[in-house]
Amino acid sequence: MEGRYWRAELELWLENCDGKTRLMRRRHIGPLVVQRPFYPEVDGTAHVYLLHPPGGVVGGDSLEITCHLKTNARTLLTTPGATKFYRSTSGQGKQRTVINVGAGAVCEFFPQETIMYDGANACLETSVTLAATDATYVGWDFVSLGRPAAGERFMHGSAQQRVEVLREGRPVWFERLSFQGGSPLASASFAFGSRPITGTMVYVGPIAENAAERLRADLGESRVFSVSQLDQGVVCRYLGEDMSEGKSLFVRAWGVLREAGQGKQAVVPRIWAT
Repeated sequence: MEGRYWRAELELWLENCDGKTRLMRRRHIGPLVVQRPFYPEVDGTAHVYLLHPPGGVVGGDSLEITCHLKTNARTLLTTPGATKFYRSTSGQGKQRTVINVGAGAVCEFFPQETIMYDGANACLETSVTLAATDATYVGWDFVSLGRPAAGERFMHGSAQQRVEVLREGRPVWFERLSFQGGSPLASASFAFGSRPITGTMVYVGPIAENAAERLRADLGESRVFSVSQLDQGVVCRYLGEDMSEGKSLFVRAWGVLREAGQGKQAVVPRIWAT
C-alpha cells in the first residue's frame, strides 16, 4: 500500500502435469491472492478464483493480474464477486489483466461484473496473447454504468476500457471504449439507449469458422443479445438492464462453444452459486 492507495499484483504460472493442470508458482504483492485450485472436471481443468479482499477500487489504486498457461494447460479463471469502482476525488483507479496462452492450452476468463459508481474514474485493460492456432481463449466482461437497482446512473466521472487479443503476434480482436458521465453516448438511441449494462464475450479458438452459426441456431438473436463472426473468432454482445439476464445468455453461449470446441459440457464454478 502506497500512502492511502493500494498497489496489488498477482502472477500465476499453470502447467499440465500428467493430464491435470496445476498451479506451479504464484507471486503476489498487496491484496490480490488465490486459493488452491478446484478440479470439478474429469479432464483436470483447474478452476481458479481470483480474490481481491478489499472488494473495491478507488482513485489511485492499481491492480494487475498476469496468468501464464503452458502447453496443453486448461484453466477457468473467475472472481467471487463484483469489482466496484467507487467515486473518485483523486486520480484514476486501474485494473489490468494479462493472459498468455500456450500451444494447445485453453483459458476461460469469466470475472463477475464491474460496477462503475457515479463519479468513478476508472481504467480497465485486458490483454491476451495466444501462442499458436490451437490455443483457445474465451472471456467475457460485464460493465454496469451506475447502479440501476439503486436508481443510480453514471452521471459524473470517466470510465475507459481496452481489450486486445493476439494470436501468433497478430491482432484478432481490439476494442477501446471511453465513457464520460452524463454524456450522450449512454442515452442516445443510436448508442446504448439508456441501457446501463453492457457485456462482451470474445472467443478465439479452433472452431471459430462456424461458431457464430452454432450460437445463432441455439440462442437466436434479440434486442439485447447479438453474435458477430470474425475472421478468427466470434463475439457475443449484451446490452440491457438486467445483469442476471446477460449472464444467463453468456453462460448458454459458453456451453455451445465448449461443446463444439472441446467436446465437453460447461461446468459452472461452484462459487457462482454462493
